[in-house]
Amino acid sequence: MTIRLLDPTTINRIAAGEVVERPASAVKELVENALDAGSTQIDITIRDGGQSLIVVRDNGSGMGRDDLELAVERHATSKLPDDDLMNISTMGFRGEALPSIGSVSRLSLTSHDATTNQAWILSVEGGHKHDVIPANLNKGTIVEVRDLFFATPARLKFLRTPKTEQGHIVDVVTKIALANPTVGFSLRDETRQLFDYAPTESLKDRLADVLGADFVQNALGIEGSRDYAHVSGYVGLPTLHRSSNQHQYLFVNGRPVQDKLLGGAVRAAYADLVARDRHPMLVLTLTLPTDYLDVNVHPAKTEVRFQDTQLIRNLIVSTVRQHLTQVSHLTSTTIHQAAMDAIQLFEPRGDHRQSSSFAQMSTDHHRSQSYGGHQQGNPKGFTPYAPQKAFETMGAHVLETRRVFSESEPTDIMLNDDPSMGYLGRAVAQVYNTYIVSQTETDMIITDQHAAHERLTYEKMKRQLSDHGVIKQSLLIPEIVEVTEPQREALLELRTELETLGLTIDAFGLTSIQIKELPSLLAGVDAKALLLDIADQITHMAPTLTLQEKVYEICAELSCKGSIKAGRRLSVPEMNQLLRDMEITPFSGQCNHGRPTYIKLRKADIEKLFGRT
Repeated sequence: MTIRLLDPTTINRIAAGEVVERPASAVKELVENALDAGSTQIDITIRDGGQSLIVVRDNGSGMGRDDLELAVERHATSKLPDDDLMNISTMGFRGEALPSIGSVSRLSLTSHDATTNQAWILSVEGGHKHDVIPANLNKGTIVEVRDLFFATPARLKFLRTPKTEQGHIVDVVTKIALANPTVGFSLRDETRQLFDYAPTESLKDRLADVLGADFVQNALGIEGSRDYAHVSGYVGLPTLHRSSNQHQYLFVNGRPVQDKLLGGAVRAAYADLVARDRHPMLVLTLTLPTDYLDVNVHPAKTEVRFQDTQLIRNLIVSTVRQHLTQVSHLTSTTIHQAAMDAIQLFEPRGDHRQSSSFAQMSTDHHRSQSYGGHQQGNPKGFTPYAPQKAFETMGAHVLETRRVFSESEPTDIMLNDDPSMGYLGRAVAQVYNTYIVSQTETDMIITDQHAAHERLTYEKMKRQLSDHGVIKQSLLIPEIVEVTEPQREALLELRTELETLGLTIDAFGLTSIQIKELPSLLAGVDAKALLLDIADQITHMAPTLTLQEKVYEICAELSCKGSIKAGRRLSVPEMNQLLRDMEITPFSGQCNHGRPTYIKLRKADIEKLFGRT
């Protein structure tokens, strides 16, 4: 076969397959061009999910007639004055976006040149340019894209529904808006305004617009530096998490990225604080000199390469973890609010029953804010928004409580006079032999005794592990446990690591394992059941886990099995001691699986339920 050069139009259409994957890709490229032009306001209009119409209008510096003609030529750009790919300070730099879009659509560029105070318009249809003619525009640039992919019908078959494509556009513009809080952004479709973000002076104000007040109230501002790299942003409390990582926004030098290294650093920072199938909410911006990274590794510029990956990972992990440690006792206010929302007022039976519209509104509110995930009994996740009646009809099931104070004891005086009482208050009852009810002067707190003690045990084991190894207790008679061959191999492979955790095992015959020592913190635990649970856990661990992550996973399992169980009666001193230990233990606001250990109900909110305020 004879080798020949492809014509420019075909080349541009091939390039469009990489640069313009879907309407959202075109919107991203056009908005980034507007940012590079110094725009402070960018307005976007779409129709049919961007397939039939995309309009991007900005108030940037604009282009003159000659620049307008060159803008739709392949690899023509104003953003690499020295042809230095290691010093890229703009969002775009390849000069591929406009010619690629013009080759597969009906493209119109209208721009005002501030230097000459003239405006021009250029049209491109399926890669064929028309003449540049005068236009009427006072400032900035308007880019209009009609009938995207009309010149490549095969690509149309792979587009999703207009609603799905619109969702991708919203996601793209949202990320860019978070990275550029000083720029105003608006997006509308053919029927309504999807959002309109005014320019703000701080990222926090933009976060309130984009992610809502709940995130702002339950997020920490962080900042840290190491050598030449700097990280800043806002990270959500561990109990504020979602079922996917769509609420994790990562930026490098103002560029939205989807980077495995950064995602892995986030997971490491929240390790043993959030369940593996849950994802924390955060917005992180990494800033570093351009010669320490490469952004020219992906057509869509969503991936980057770092010169020193270990430095970047350590910076993110240490900075996030350090700030979370400072408020590790807190749980998100959304959990406390969910508890109040879950209380449904009593409805009498008969003709005088209240309208169900209020209850329906409450249920809809729950659904709109639901985290999703698993039920409370599932050790891998929890559902904080599970509507249920707070007070059931009296019958066979009655609240079983343990009174702490007698009728004659002045509770308020005791609360005021006890200087050792912390933010979790003094225990006043135990409900269902599972939940500790305590109170301060302003709040009522309900604590899950098992979840709380699980975190306390886990943190103690980690401290012992880092100091001199977990303290062990020898069994008078070794426990013999029969296991499967895969379980036996997995346990013996990690025998050294298990011993550092206080669990000493050895092979016994061909199909069994003998347990010689247990952690002293787990006195009285069923050794056989514990080893079988650990064997199941080890054989199902993700192969990508590091050795330390495996050790901490096993440590968490040991803590869970050795903690106070639900259903166990506690004495008054035991309940109060548990609360005091929580107040001085890091990350006591959530258990090892990411569930909250306590919820706090404000006295004022409770009074509202009874119409006392």
